[in-house]
Amino acid sequence: MKADALPQEVPKITRDELIELLNEDLAREYQAIIAYVVYSQVLKGAEYMKIADELEKHAVEELNHALLISNQIDYLGGMPAVQPKPVRTSEKAREMLRFDLINEGETIRNYRLRVRQCEQLGEYAMAEHIREILMDEQDHQIALATALGEDVLVVKDPPASAQKKA
Repeated sequence: MKADALPQEVPKITRDELIELLNEDLAREYQAIIAYVVYSQVLKGAEYMKIADELEKHAVEELNHALLISNQIDYLGGMPAVQPKPVRTSEKAREMLRFDLINEGETIRNYRLRVRQCEQLGEYAMAEHIREILMDEQDHQIALATALGEDVLVVKDPPASAQKKA
């Protein structure tokens, strides 16, 4: 394994900062729920029927993620966020799927970092919950890339300077 492929050291964060970061993750989960609900209903054409059904399943999984993340925020003493990140739409099915693929990459990048941050704070059970979410998100990424006829993109860690805010 090359040295540049190793995960970067995670800057130390506080429990309050973790709450803030988890709330950003929660806003992304809300975004995903909305996007998957809408996209699953508006995708048209025989070539998109299978992925439309898959997107409906993704919406349910994202809701479960939102519930789990909300529970973890509450456990840490925080108040779960109520606003989603903005949802992009398009008249073109491929563009909508591309938006989802990009969002999944961002979500995966953030959850990988969140696992390390939780472990750094000694929140090992929380890290395990996030790992479970991460597996679903990677499955979503694979399904979207497959629907687009593309290879799955390599998701890299954010630069060290951005990791505290990621």
